[in-house]
This record gives sequence, C-alpha cells and structure tokens, in this order.
Amino acid sequence: MKHLALRLSLFLLVALGSVVAPAAAATALSEDCPPGFELAAGHCELRSLYQLYPSLEDAGVGGLKTGLPAYRDGFSPQQTDLGRYLFFDPALSGDGTVSCASCHHPDKGFADGRGRSVGISGEPVRRSAPSLWNVAFQQRFFWDARAGSLEEQMQGPLYDEHEMGSTPEQLLRTLNGIPAYRELFAQAWPGDFRSAESQIRLDHIYAAITAFQVSLVSLNSRYDQYAHGYADALSDPEKEGLNIFRSFVARCAECHTPPLFTNRQIAVIGTPEPDGLPFDSGAQQPLNDPSQRGGFKVPSLRNIALTAPYMHSGRFETLREAAAFYTGGRGHAIPEGEELKIHWHIWEPQLTDDELDRLVDFLQTLTDESFKPREPAELPSGLLPVHNSPASTGITLTGEKINE
Repeated sequence: MKHLALRLSLFLLVALGSVVAPAAAATALSEDCPPGFELAAGHCELRSLYQLYPSLEDAGVGGLKTGLPAYRDGFSPQQTDLGRYLFFDPALSGDGTVSCASCHHPDKGFADGRGRSVGISGEPVRRSAPSLWNVAFQQRFFWDARAGSLEEQMQGPLYDEHEMGSTPEQLLRTLNGIPAYRELFAQAWPGDFRSAESQIRLDHIYAAITAFQVSLVSLNSRYDQYAHGYADALSDPEKEGLNIFRSFVARCAECHTPPLFTNRQIAVIGTPEPDGLPFDSGAQQPLNDPSQRGGFKVPSLRNIALTAPYMHSGRFETLREAAAFYTGGRGHAIPEGEELKIHWHIWEPQLTDDELDRLVDFLQTLTDESFKPREPAELPSGLLPVHNSPASTGITLTGEKINE
C-alpha cells in the first residue's frame, strides 16, 4: 500500500504540472555528435557515402548509387543529447504515463508494434505510429501529410488528449519545475540562460526533440553495402528480390525509391481497413483535395522488417501479406460505394508466389540499427523510461503496471 500511495502521489504531481519526482542530478550533456555525424563549427553534420552520388532529385527512380535529397542536421551535440532525454521521459505527458518512446520505441524500429497506437486513454488512436528512422529526409509528416516540420508534427501527439495529453502550459510548468532540466537546457542553449530567471521555452523543447529525431539515420544495411559495391552483401535470392523490386513489372521502386525507399509523396492505393473500422479518408481533408481521398504518405521501407503490422492502420500482419496486396489487382479492395483515384503505379503485376517470397527476402536486407541510440538509464525528471503505452486499466509510471 505504501508503494501504491507513493506512485499515485507522483501521478497527481505530474497531472498538476509540478515536479514529478525527486529530480535526478543533472549531468553534463554529451559533447560528441551521434554516430554518422561530424562536429563542424559546433554543430553535427551528417556524413554518408550517399553524399558522394548525384542527388535523388536528379536521378529519376533512383539506382544503387543515388544520392540523398535535402535533409536536416546542424544541431549541437548538447541539443541532440538533451532531446534524447526528453524523448524517453514520460514527464512530457499529461499524467506521467507516456513518453515519445511509448509509440516510437528503438527496439521496434521506432514504431510500437501495434496496428493503431495507444495513448494515455488506453484506447487505440486512429492510425499506427510511423517509424522515425530517417525522418531528417522527410518533408511532410503524419500519414496524411498534414505537418510540414518535425516541430509542428510533435505538437500533435504532445497535446492530443488521446495520445500524450499535455498542454503547452503544463509542459512548461513541468520542465521549468525540474532543476535538472533547467541546467541541461542551459547547457544546450547557453546564450538563452544567462540568469537564474531564464525559462525553458517551447521552441527549446521542440528543437531539442527534433535534434534527437534527425540523428536517427539508418543507411548502413546489407543492401547499402551492396549498393556501395560489396557484391557478396546479398545472397542470390535477395538479389533476385532486388531485381523484382526494381522491375517495370512490380514497380515497387517507383514509389519506394532508393536510397530512402520512399518518394516522400502521397499515394492512393486502396488498401483496406481492418475489419470493423470505417474508411479512412487520409490526406483528402488536410490537403482539401478530393483526388487524395484514401491517400497516405508513402512510408520508407527502411527497417520495415521491424515494424509490423503494416499500412496506416495495421491491416497486414506480415511483409508477405503486404506484398501480396499489390498483386491482387488495381482497386480490388476499395470499399463498396467509394470511387478512389488509385495511383497509376498500382496495377496488376500478377507476381508469382516465388516472386513474392523473393521480394520479402530483399526487404529484410533493409534492416540497419547500427546507429540505434542508447536509452537513458536515468531521466532528469526522476521517472524511469516508459517502454509501453498504458493499458486500459491501471497506471504506468515506470514501465510497471499498477492494477486498479
């Protein structure tokens, strides 16, 4: 009972936006850039062999040696490291039960293994959590492309009552009430914290989390080794799958364009919803464009083997099922009464079972977690990192479930 009372007290303190727990002692933020980045004039800049090749914009559908599109970097090591702490800290949520990592966990490809994510309410939200690998190269965010920057995107889950359930005012009260965080923000933005009265601002919070997210680069899979010239990085079946993937018959690479394995556009493909769910109009509403009804962002296939189930609402449990959908015939799964403008690349390739198996073989070569960041063992808030979203009953403060 004593343990339960303490945990419930912490829950109430978070809900009120006060100090969530005895704050952990502030530590010095890292002065080193994340792997894959080089320190230049105080900022971390991306370094990749793909920077040696012609840019994606000049290369059509993209071959093995296709360069990268424009991307974001340029944050300091301290800002990136601070963002790492914030990303894993449930103190950012309205009741101290959910962190960014609850729906974007490193061990699940920075997704959450659910068809639809679960927030503080314990109920599934509308769509799945997309992977965060390589978001530095993205231009639009959310499945329906309604956000134009990472800073804009993160405000959706932070302040949605069904996801993290906080408010801007509560977020500022919470973080400014934790001395350890105030010290760390001063390390990340020394010019903005010249007096004891200096306050953490929302733009500091958004920038720090963005700095961490753009450090999540995955460009060193076995496919990448093959693309850079190591022919033995792929097996013969995997090479066969790559050839099918890039063929004019399957047309996978038309939308899932190397090296990011997405063209960063919206496509209407007519994927069905899970049983019992209503039709999702996708990008139609935010873009105010009827032609985009049922349209969703083309996801990257990087680390796709880690992020099942697939599609915007988890309709397909396996890569094999997802691949088979595309050979089922143009528009074969459109609900009755809907007239969608299916993307012209979706047709009837009539791939054989063997060809589908080879495609799956190839997709599994896109896994690369070599730059997966280290989860903090302790957080400045004094809470422990939350690994899962809360269940429909009970309160989760440190990854442990308290039954009602």
